[in-house]
Amino acid sequence: MIIALLPIASRFASVVTEITPLGNGLINDTYLVATPSSPFVLQRINRTIFPAPEQIMANLTTLNRHMAQKTAASVMLQIPEILKTADNNSLYQDQNGDCWRALSFIANTEGIETIGTISDAEQAGFALGHFHRLISDLNPALLHDTLPGFHITPGYLQHYHQVRQQAVNSEDRYCAEFIGRFQSIADDLEAPKQQGLLALRVIHGDPKLNNFLFDKHSKLIVSIIDLDTVKPGLVHYDVGDCLRSCCYSADPVEFNPDICAALLKSYLAEAGAFFTEHDYHYLYPAIRLIPFELGIRFYTDYLEGNRYFKVAEPEQNLQRAAGQFRLCESIMAQETAIKSLISQLHNS
Repeated sequence: MIIALLPIASRFASVVTEITPLGNGLINDTYLVATPSSPFVLQRINRTIFPAPEQIMANLTTLNRHMAQKTAASVMLQIPEILKTADNNSLYQDQNGDCWRALSFIANTEGIETIGTISDAEQAGFALGHFHRLISDLNPALLHDTLPGFHITPGYLQHYHQVRQQAVNSEDRYCAEFIGRFQSIADDLEAPKQQGLLALRVIHGDPKLNNFLFDKHSKLIVSIIDLDTVKPGLVHYDVGDCLRSCCYSADPVEFNPDICAALLKSYLAEAGAFFTEHDYHYLYPAIRLIPFELGIRFYTDYLEGNRYFKVAEPEQNLQRAAGQFRLCESIMAQETAIKSLISQLHNS
């Protein structure tokens, strides 16, 4: 039992029997709270990252309401329900000014950190595509932009140039030189968005692999979580980030084309219903851009003293950045094959 959290957890349940850490997220602090009835998830929202927690909760309320309007047969994913405090609030602010919220716990599920089988990749593609299809008729204007500038790669690049320091070791030089060589791709999605070629839609914002929950028995994805970044954006951000997460192979760092093919095929089987010609055209740029963007973010955070992403040691963000840039290199080496795959899926 984490005794210090008992007064906070008790705001959402009259009897608390156990509190244990949950997950390995880099932003919020997350705990599993056991009660005599059913467990729930308790989270401290990181106000350094999310300065307006009430907007996050408003977005989640809008999302839950929209999903509830769908027929049960058409919805194959659960999303966590918002639990209220005893005085019917969705947030509790403690004496330190930290904001806490409680969400329902999706039982008998597990997250995974790496794709183990092609079936896992197919499930990830289906889940993201299904989620996008379910919310494709949700007006993005109804949602707050909880993270202004999120996924706006030119903004991350500009900030990097503002904080850039002299390279001091080989990984530093590699990262700085990689950004310098390929910074022209930073506008690959923002330019067509501004030209009206890509439409704003509701996106998840952070659909990495461990934000999908697999049923422990069927091994099918039954839930998508970590919805704080749900906001108006380009679905291409989500597709690129999901592929970045799922197709990463380490030692050496490579982009796995077989996982990419399985994931994209399953994704487009769901999301292809609302995809336009321009949406297909900008899929490859999205796949290439997101690891480049995340590499910039990791490297910049390293240069600034690791203010954003949690680290276990001082150079972890530098190592993360180098890994993302090597992944980006692998993607660019497979450009012809990836574009051919997208064309085949588009015409099938």
